Amino acid sequence: MAQRRIGLTGGIATGKSTASQLLEQRHGLPLLDADVFARQALEPESPGSEAVLQRYGEQVAAKAGVIDRRALGTLVFNDPAERHWLEQLVHPLVRQRFDAELARLAAIPTMVLVIPLLFEAGLTDLCTETWLVDCDESQQLQRLMQRDRLSIDAALARTAAQWPLARKRTLADVVISNRSDNECLAQQLALALEQGINP
Repeated sequence: MAQRRIGLTGGIATGKSTASQLLEQRHGLPLLDADVFARQALEPESPGSEAVLQRYGEQVAAKAGVIDRRALGTLVFNDPAERHWLEQLVHPLVRQRFDAELARLAAIPTMVLVIPLLFEAGLTDLCTETWLVDCDESQQLQRLMQRDRLSIDAALARTAAQWPLARKRTLADVVISNRSDNECLAQQLALALEQGINP
């Protein structure tokens, strides 16, 4: 039987992390997380880290060889050209890690691929189905401002760096509403797992 690969995505602060934890803890599903792979791509002394430090220097250097991720985030979220440069560096490295891990774990029946930029980065071909963790845009902004202690302008800059939720809703196979509490979210995830997607 072919491996079931759930591409779990959403907007920033819509609840992807909570959803992925529920799938892992309650259903025992293994996760591959694009954010983890992206962080690893910029670890000290990696080719990705060297490229970033060479481009931005002291602006993003926390200490010798270590990138200040908050400073890097502020820089790229406020400049589309710089964000594009960073994505062109990191996305291929993340794709390589997904390919390697999926090959290594090919015998596992169901995998969850947590990919915030699933549609933007063109990674849907890695998945057999796509799930969008969704909420109202106003909820998204409030959660983001509270979680990351951001001003409204900073939060808007980060949401603007991704495709709007309205666009993602039209592309996802399954839309999981995260407008209520975690138990409601868990029920929807369980139902989506049970129903599956017709090939």
